[in-house]
Amino acid sequence: MSKSKSGAQENNMKWWQLSLFGIGCTIGTGFFLGSSLAIKMTGPSLLIAYVIAAVGTYMVFDALSKMTAQEPLEGGFRSYAKKAYGRWAGFSSGWVYWVSEVLIMGSQMTALSIFSRFWFPKVPLWLFAAGYAILGLVVILIGVGLLNKLENILAVIKISAILMFIIIALLAIFGIIDGDRPIEYPNSKKELLPGGILGLWSAVIFAYYAFGGIEILGLMATKLKDPKDAPKAGRVMLFSLMIIYALSIGLAVMMVSWHKFNDKESPFVIALDAYNLSFVPHIFNGALIIAGFSTMTASLYGVTSVLVTLAEEGDAPVSFSKKGKLKVPLPTLILTMLGIASSVVSALLMPNKVYEYITTAAGLMLLYNWMFILASPRKLLKLKKMDKIKYFIGTVFILIAVSGTLFHDTSRPGFFISLAFIGVIGAITLIMNTKWKKKRKRVLYPWPTS
Repeated sequence: MSKSKSGAQENNMKWWQLSLFGIGCTIGTGFFLGSSLAIKMTGPSLLIAYVIAAVGTYMVFDALSKMTAQEPLEGGFRSYAKKAYGRWAGFSSGWVYWVSEVLIMGSQMTALSIFSRFWFPKVPLWLFAAGYAILGLVVILIGVGLLNKLENILAVIKISAILMFIIIALLAIFGIIDGDRPIEYPNSKKELLPGGILGLWSAVIFAYYAFGGIEILGLMATKLKDPKDAPKAGRVMLFSLMIIYALSIGLAVMMVSWHKFNDKESPFVIALDAYNLSFVPHIFNGALIIAGFSTMTASLYGVTSVLVTLAEEGDAPVSFSKKGKLKVPLPTLILTMLGIASSVVSALLMPNKVYEYITTAAGLMLLYNWMFILASPRKLLKLKKMDKIKYFIGTVFILIAVSGTLFHDTSRPGFFISLAFIGVIGAITLIMNTKWKKKRKRVLYPWPTS
């Protein structure tokens, strides 16, 4: 009786709460910081890349939410892959996600530590990283209820920082506040599309990074009071994000010429640099920390949830699913923390470029999983012709983003490293698949055959 009561309490999320949760775990450092590098590559045409990424992301969530509405499964995307294509698909999808998110979390914690040193320059990076890891664990151990409330609060803070930028930028553009330099409107093809088509193509991957987190939203959709509300929650979330991204990035590239952006500062700090607003760097540094922490905590929820369901379905050691007194099984916590710790150590010890290549590879691996999500409804749902076209377009847009990494020096090595990771997980999946087949044969034919 008490168990079902607790389950009812967990499954009482409203659709608008899921939308806000999605905004909270999506707006991260990929937008607040990574968009600067993308502007440097493609200038104001980055807005086209954001439209491509938003449409592609919507297709992915549409597929995931429709599968959730039909049959909510705790394992989310990997459980649907398994049901659609067999055990090998669930196994490989789950482990690709776990490895990629652990690597990304390592880079998030390192970035959080660097942002924190803006205010506390003498504190060692590893101390900040450990502090954020422990804080994230506390949130996960308290449970989904706290995570949902925290993400909603952080979402409001992040949106407030972006709205503050939009208001100041509009005041500057209309001449209500004066700066040390004139507004530099893009007024030629060279200014609008400085990197040409290849520059735009290379930047699409960075626009996708700004929408990362859809898989976690899929896992949380099982907590909805009515799972059929999942598609509506996703539509509202993605439409809101598109408006926020387009307005803020559009204003930034209207105020400053594209070549003044760099990958070390937020585009919003660069755009407002001429207005002698001493509080702006502090506000956006705080926004960067909040954004990084909220996406890291959501990722932590994602990797622990996936590892538990992998164990429950026999695709990981069974000890990873035994909860005991904690909300999350102790072995799952230990393995996840070991993975994150090794990722943080790698970030601190490896040359910057090498670790950047690895995290780029991890981001690409998430997109490979998105293609799995788009492929699963073909087997699990009765699709209309329009749905088939939508999911095909979503796959094409992801392939555009992935192939675009081949045209950029920083992203190209990450593409090949991602293939190496996929190769290793693929080889392990093949070995496991052979074992599963032998085991199944023994169950079906327990007597010797001549």
